[in-house]
Amino acid sequence: MFEADLRVPSDGLLLHIGPHKTGTTTIQGALLNAREAMVAHDVIYAGRTRQHQMAALAVTGGNGLRGSRPARRTDWDLVVAAARRADQQRVIVSSEYFDDATDDVARRVVRELGDERVHVVVTLRPLALILPSAWQQYVRNQMRMSYPRWLDVVLNDPDRAGRSARFWYRHHHDVLVERWASIVGPERLLVVVVDESDRESLLRTFERLVDLPTGLLRPEEGWTNRSLTAAEIELIRAINVEFHNRDLPATLYYDLVYEGIVRQMQLRTPEPDEPRITTPAWAVEQANAIAAAAATRIAESGVRVLGDLASLSAVKPVPDDRQTSLKKITVGIKPARDALLGAILTSGAMHTAAIQSSAPWTINEVRTSALMSEFAHRVASRGPERARALAVRASMSLRARGARRS
Repeated sequence: MFEADLRVPSDGLLLHIGPHKTGTTTIQGALLNAREAMVAHDVIYAGRTRQHQMAALAVTGGNGLRGSRPARRTDWDLVVAAARRADQQRVIVSSEYFDDATDDVARRVVRELGDERVHVVVTLRPLALILPSAWQQYVRNQMRMSYPRWLDVVLNDPDRAGRSARFWYRHHHDVLVERWASIVGPERLLVVVVDESDRESLLRTFERLVDLPTGLLRPEEGWTNRSLTAAEIELIRAINVEFHNRDLPATLYYDLVYEGIVRQMQLRTPEPDEPRITTPAWAVEQANAIAAAAATRIAESGVRVLGDLASLSAVKPVPDDRQTSLKKITVGIKPARDALLGAILTSGAMHTAAIQSSAPWTINEVRTSALMSEFAHRVASRGPERARALAVRASMSLRARGARRS
């Protein structure tokens, strides 16, 4: 039963700080769709964007995806101004990038958003389930490291600089909770454990937190942030190798690969028998142990908790005979088709004259490295100026598409 005192006050501000890979996309998509409807219930989803990523990056000094536009101070100022204008209404601010805040930055965020008005929400999923999703996100940001190698670095060398350090800054969940609880007080920090068996329960929880009618928040149609299959993500990793080897610009990668190929792939519904990335038993067991220790500290911290903290360390490993062998992965015609289609759509090449090429080639079942070597060769063969032109055209197309969505 939902406790009435967990609701944000009628003039309060709900600050959802993630962390990454804990249902944030689902929440933010639902809030985006319901932005106008919520106004009738005196609930304001600050600003006009899908989420407050740029604002969070601006205030934390963080970097977004490589090749994307950098955050500006005005991104944060606009969210603060929107929150202050609605000082007599409930306000929601949400971005997983707030999990990158240092102690000083977190204090600034709370102070500028309204001090005692601010109530922090942390959503949590099992660490063992976050691992493959986080690795995929890093790969989508041009990382070339394989999943087994990345697991070894993250779990066995946690103090290593770079992505490993960033991962643990976000996902030592007990430390994250304690950092923000020390600023707003444990009575104004709520931990919500995601129910893996009912994803919409997270939306119902957010409705109750700000006193919205049940069912107002609905999953967003036409937008998906699903994890890629093993073949799809290995395809992207192979592209990353080629982009690195050919020193192609990051803006081209962001527009053609991240916003083009990846987004197009995610619109496809994979076949049931397409292999997924699997986490080896040793890594699941280590992650469960870390999560169990974190859950104990969270329970002892005095913060409010919704959901079962024990579930955060209860992930069962995939049996050895069902583990996906990445060395044997091939990409089928559908993922390859969507990859190339995504690149074409974002580049604008469909509006240009036919591109001369070598002898025709077909895609059926090919090694990802061979496919992406050919793809990168065709991009690079047009020269740096052509690559930059593709990036500019793609950026203009995506900005126009984003303007239509907002």
